[in-house]
Amino acid sequence: MDFSSFSFHPAIAANIEAAKYAEATPIQQKAIPAMLSGRDVLGLAQTGTGKTAAFALPILQMLLEGGRCRARALIVSPTRELAEQTNKVFKEFSKGTELRSMSVFGGVSTKSQIKELKNSMPEILVACPGRLLDLLGQGAVRLDGIEILVLDEADQMFDMGFLPSIKKIVAALPKEHKTHLFSATLPKEIRSLARQFQRDPVRVEIGESRPAETVRHFMRSLDQGDKYETLRSVLGRIGTEGQTLIFTRTKHRAKKLALQLANAGFEATSLQGNLSQGQREKAMSSFRSGRATIMVATDIASRGIDVTQISHVINFDMPDTPEAYTHRIGRTGRMMRQGIALTFVTPDDRKLLRSIESLLGSAIPAMA
Repeated sequence: MDFSSFSFHPAIAANIEAAKYAEATPIQQKAIPAMLSGRDVLGLAQTGTGKTAAFALPILQMLLEGGRCRARALIVSPTRELAEQTNKVFKEFSKGTELRSMSVFGGVSTKSQIKELKNSMPEILVACPGRLLDLLGQGAVRLDGIEILVLDEADQMFDMGFLPSIKKIVAALPKEHKTHLFSATLPKEIRSLARQFQRDPVRVEIGESRPAETVRHFMRSLDQGDKYETLRSVLGRIGTEGQTLIFTRTKHRAKKLALQLANAGFEATSLQGNLSQGQREKAMSSFRSGRATIMVATDIASRGIDVTQISHVINFDMPDTPEAYTHRIGRTGRMMRQGIALTFVTPDDRKLLRSIESLLGSAIPAMA
């Protein structure tokens, strides 16, 4: 299905063409018509499926009618990186429409964000929960004109303890508004959230939460003490072929492993919870630009990474659940690019490996 079938405003259609979007992805094919028809959407889709455009495009189309210079659409994101990426998508597709968007998040001056809010008066607000509540408490932002709410990466917001903040935000909205919820997984807490905030939503589920078909999966059986030398060997074979994202279970190990790799001559950086906002920005900039070809990250810290040229994902430590495996692997094989996922499996990991293979529907072969 191409985008002409949605009959977008000419300015939006021109922006879609300029972005070289040819065919709508499965999540876009299902979510866009539902949102345009006025239905709430419960979208289950992994990272890299075109999810952001799936809600950004219909929101822009709907906001072309109605008032300006006040916040009418609110997208709540769990991390600064995701908020910035989402805002970037809105800006890309809103060119020529006079609709304005802005992202707000912690780690930067509140005063500067308040000033920008007053100057730009955006119709679309992309916000992290903590900073949004701060601004709301100071009277710097009004949510009484919100017509559309999107809760993005809802499962991650639950993991990060944001559900109480989400409930406070929703309480500040007008009674009549559309609520769209997007999540890679659907734990019972998110199902409860959907029942509480949505009205008869259209459920859009893509791929049964399986990793993209463009990803090839491999495993390597080994003992815990052999992981580092095995990783060095694998990275040596990869060379400068794309970029590699390595997952560890703890932030301490992420920091230590990145330092070990850097000392061994690899262009490596890390993304983990102990970093300041400035350090996170520096690490992300280095990885996005390609100056660093290796990023070592924890699950929570990695959310919001949007680097399309990631060619390899390596699970240095096994994820905690098959669903977490899906999150991790979703960082490669994006937008129909080919990707490789390699998982290190110790004897203690065998049971979880079988669960992951059950999710994939096939055994994961050993890497030669």
